[in-house]
Amino acid sequence: MKVDVLLGLQWGDEGKGKVVDVLTPRYDVVARFQGGPNAGHTLEFEGKKYVLRSIPSGIFQHGQINIIGNGVVLDPVLFREEAEALEKSGIDLKKILKISKKVHLIMPTHRLLDAANERAKGGSKIGTTGKGIGPTYTDKVSRNGLRLGDLFHNFEAKYEAAKSRHISMLESMGENPQLGDLEQKWLDAMDYIKGYDIVDSEHLVNRMLAEGKSVLCEGAQGTLLDVDFGSYPFVTSSNTICAGACSGLGVAPNKIGEVYGIFKAYCTRVGAGPFPTELFDETGRTIRDLGHEYGAVTGRERRCGWIDLVALKYSIMINGVTQLIMMKSDVLDGFDEIKACVAYDIEGERVTEFPFSIEEDKIVPEYVTLPGWKTDMTGMKSEDEFPEAFKNYISFLEKELATPITIVSIGPDREQTIVRDSKLTK
Repeated sequence: MKVDVLLGLQWGDEGKGKVVDVLTPRYDVVARFQGGPNAGHTLEFEGKKYVLRSIPSGIFQHGQINIIGNGVVLDPVLFREEAEALEKSGIDLKKILKISKKVHLIMPTHRLLDAANERAKGGSKIGTTGKGIGPTYTDKVSRNGLRLGDLFHNFEAKYEAAKSRHISMLESMGENPQLGDLEQKWLDAMDYIKGYDIVDSEHLVNRMLAEGKSVLCEGAQGTLLDVDFGSYPFVTSSNTICAGACSGLGVAPNKIGEVYGIFKAYCTRVGAGPFPTELFDETGRTIRDLGHEYGAVTGRERRCGWIDLVALKYSIMINGVTQLIMMKSDVLDGFDEIKACVAYDIEGERVTEFPFSIEEDKIVPEYVTLPGWKTDMTGMKSEDEFPEAFKNYISFLEKELATPITIVSIGPDREQTIVRDSKLTK
């Protein structure tokens, strides 16, 4: 068996949680391979709305095993809050959730460092969520991290050493670190996590593959936020691309099967950073309002713009995408015209390959304009009902991106999902 990978192709917020929930019945295991609680996956079904931050989106289906892999950074306090809320809704989380011993822990002092580092940047802020993710990954790479498996290996001494190091760093920045009751809350949450199955997840995943089990790997954020291939330095601190599933779960490259790439019918970005197709006019505001474009975790307004095919082609290439999934098509239902960026004009040169830098003041998007479909699609049950203009939009995208669009979302609910590939309905 091979693992299938599902990830975002834009700047995050593409709707990965909903798609994982829709696809989960086809899999025995759902595994999260990177990111932290800054990434919120929103799911809606049966009249209820759920926001997941660290827990994989496969928990709402039929008792499949869910795994938080080693590439994830975990905040024990936020994890406990999330887990207890899910348990109240009737989910037996301790039965189905496994957590890797090798996940790195976000400490209270990581959050203080995150805030201090952002303050120190002044006007060059990158728009961090302030949840300590960056400093935690920094400690991981500098070999100063604290891992969940350390619970069983002289944990108290390792925690105190890491905390002392962080406090010294904060004081050297002119900060006066005050942990208050944050520390006790964190330690209590660590005791809570002991009630879960803490495992060598790389062995577990590969053993399940050897047993013929099917595994879906769930990414967080989006390709254009990847620390290597995104719009650096306005990126996250981990590898959000398909290769991150290998390093974030201990899966060999030859075990990768299908790669599902998720994108919106338009484009959004939250926080700071370049965004070539951003709209600052009424159209951008309309997309934000219709799409309810506010961060699931932060509540921040998302910046909105037309779809960027230069960036999408790049993401498809980097990830080896085999199937595309288009989200929020219904948000564009009322527009007379739909635009798609097919090239960049950079200081007079037409560019069709995603460049090293995409600073806004250098790039002028080149658009193709297509007719809108002017039809409410939210109640449709099959692609046969799609208006001709929308079918043409899909065909245009498939031709430009040289990749099939196999799933189309026409609303937030689980049921508002049109599967165009019969193999995915089995």
